[in-house]
Amino acid sequence: MVTLGPLVRRSARAGGGLLVVGSLQFVAAMGVVQYAHPGYSIRQNAVSDLGGSHSPWAVLFNLSSILLGLLTLGAVLLIRSAFRKGKSSKLALGLLALASVGAIGIGVFPEGSRLHGSFAELAFLASAVSLLFFSLAMLRDTRWDGYRLFTFAAGLVTFLGILLYGGPSTLGLGPGGAERVLIAPILLWGVVAGAHLLRLPSYRASPVNSWESDAGAA
Repeated sequence: MVTLGPLVRRSARAGGGLLVVGSLQFVAAMGVVQYAHPGYSIRQNAVSDLGGSHSPWAVLFNLSSILLGLLTLGAVLLIRSAFRKGKSSKLALGLLALASVGAIGIGVFPEGSRLHGSFAELAFLASAVSLLFFSLAMLRDTRWDGYRLFTFAAGLVTFLGILLYGGPSTLGLGPGGAERVLIAPILLWGVVAGAHLLRLPSYRASPVNSWESDAGAA
């Protein structure tokens, strides 16, 4: 049984940087637009209200959502070699790419648009399932020691947020609070996993190596 670690390709470290920047800029944009939105309630108002027609800085929020999706898509392409070869890693990366498309769609079709809800559901569900598959992809990989349980827990909390947000009761959190329970683990994982990749030592891969051969040699 092969155990991988601890080096990653330089491209994977760059992808980690994209995850960090994408997540942090979105959190910052949410905070700024919330502050500028008169009467906005974190507990009662949905996050998507920040990009709706009643939000004075809706353009900033929607552009930030699009940027989050684009940066995460770029990260997906770059971090492939940071996970061992297998179905779990391919599914995790593919689902994260779908979640990125969902984030882009949220910004392109803001609240009030017919497609907004569909893109939001895609972003939420794909993110949650991708985290669970990422936790499986981290098995037998010493590069991710200490991060498997965190990744799995982040996926479970995201699912809990989905159930609360779409269910009959938010357990007193309100729709806005429940949606933030849903979103927070995804963004936190992007920062934590991205920062971890930035800290790992890198190696220069041979230009003839494929993803699979890189993963096997890492």
